Amino acid sequence: QVQLVESGGGLVQAGGSLRLSCAASGSFSAYARGWFRQAPGKVLEFVAAISWKNGNTYYADSVKGRFTISKDNAKNMIYLQMNSLRPEDTAAYYCAAAIVFSSASSYHSPDEYDYWGQGTQVTVSS
Repeated sequence: QVQLVESGGGLVQAGGSLRLSCAASGSFSAYARGWFRQAPGKVLEFVAAISWKNGNTYYADSVKGRFTISKDNAKNMIYLQMNSLRPEDTAAYYCAAAIVFSSASSYHSPDEYDYWGQGTQVTVSS
């Protein structure tokens, strides 16, 4: 049984930093892993993704230059370093894993991901 468990969320002031972690367990071979977020009353939003094999990274325009996704293949973990946080970054952050993508541009689509974590809350105060 595949499990993804996020950690590292919390309350931070605007301009501050947080580092999210996502640990994976169970037998699966990920093609890519990513982070999504959902603020109250809003749809699930792509944040960042990383190719498990070659390490290529992808970011939403809203977080480019502020967030960095990384991975540790040996530990089967991914991370999201979030700097210069803004109140609009407040959301529940979800880790996800995809076995395969239907196209090269699928990394941003939640429908392409097969496994999801329970989420961790990030709150940025102004």
